[in-house]
Amino acid sequence: MEINVNHTKLYYVQSGQGQPLILLHGNGETHQIFDKLMPTLSAYFRVYAIDNRGHGKSARVSELHYQDMANDVVDFIKELKLEKPLLYGFSDGGIIGLLIASQHPDLLDKLMISGANLNPSGLHSRDRFIYWSWHLVTRRPELRILNTEPNITKADLQRIQIPTLVMAGEKDSVKISHTRLISEQIPNSKLLILPKETHSSYVVGSFKLLPIIRKFCKDESI
Repeated sequence: MEINVNHTKLYYVQSGQGQPLILLHGNGETHQIFDKLMPTLSAYFRVYAIDNRGHGKSARVSELHYQDMANDVVDFIKELKLEKPLLYGFSDGGIIGLLIASQHPDLLDKLMISGANLNPSGLHSRDRFIYWSWHLVTRRPELRILNTEPNITKADLQRIQIPTLVMAGEKDSVKISHTRLISEQIPNSKLLILPKETHSSYVVGSFKLLPIIRKFCKDESI
């Protein structure tokens, strides 16, 4: 399905019934990373998986900014009249989720993020070097943004008042110390570091998030 929001066109898929749950993919990906997870989540939630602007079947753009992508999702929620949706964001999707929850404190019910960073220095230097090298060769806007944005502050995080789950893999491209900092600055947050997992191993084409999301949304111990 397609929807016009914030002066752009977003593509999304939807399935299930119940409380709305929005899934946001990472950099250079599409909603299809959730193809295995979405049918199982749809037994418990009304799931919306979105292609961010400049990705997948959504409108192409000459440059990308996290704030624009966050504004897209805010407008998406308002256009579809989704009341208190849950939001899970992976990597760039997690950055978008942090911006939304900070700037619109009453919009979401709960926030779940994994592999997100507040600024480029939150990434391991080897990964930043690889991303920038790829950008120099391809000039793809989604690669450039990895070394120039975001710039989320501690004060931004402290404005998030909803229950928040902050996750990362033990072998993530985001520094564990950085992930802990994010959790520490959000007043009502839980931290989950997943043993032996990489940045994406438990997310892309995986069912591993299903029990985590279900338990967190039901206020059960994870």
